Amino acid sequence: MIFEEKTMKSDKLYEGKILNLRVDTVEIPDKKYSKREIIEHPGGVAIVTLTDDNSIILVKQYRKAVEKFLLEIPAGKLEVNEEPRETAVRELKEETGLEAQKIEYITEFYTSPGFCNEKIYLFLATDLMEGEPNPDTGEFIEIVKYSMDEVVKMVDRGEIIDSKTIIGINFAKKYLDKKQ
Repeated sequence: MIFEEKTMKSDKLYEGKILNLRVDTVEIPDKKYSKREIIEHPGGVAIVTLTDDNSIILVKQYRKAVEKFLLEIPAGKLEVNEEPRETAVRELKEETGLEAQKIEYITEFYTSPGFCNEKIYLFLATDLMEGEPNPDTGEFIEIVKYSMDEVVKMVDRGEIIDSKTIIGINFAKKYLDKKQ
């Protein structure tokens, strides 16, 4: 049985700098109609930054949507006509000042596909060279460094609660386990 929903009508309610909001009227499999509120987002990247001593670089920043400071891997929004790898290189430099001699694509995933089409492309950055951060205007970030063992414990204790960061840490841990 196919449970696909057919879009009958789409109304754009809001167009912003970061996202758009639309409401779709859909025909559901039982031939009835329903509304779907959809956030359109251009997508983004997240970068697991692994140092030579197998530590992870995180950024600490206040997130208004959840009204708290979060520890996250460096990340940012895709710009128009920008490839995910280019975005990863740019965002890593902007947020941390770091440049990676090696940046590898890991995977991609949707953040909240029940209402949003945002896709995150995850990268692993290694062989790092230090530089000066240059965050976007209005972006206030503290750069922190933790051992892999410590970030895994922080996830287990519920101190790291950002999904892209948890996914990134899990992939980085597997990467290190394979190397040993």
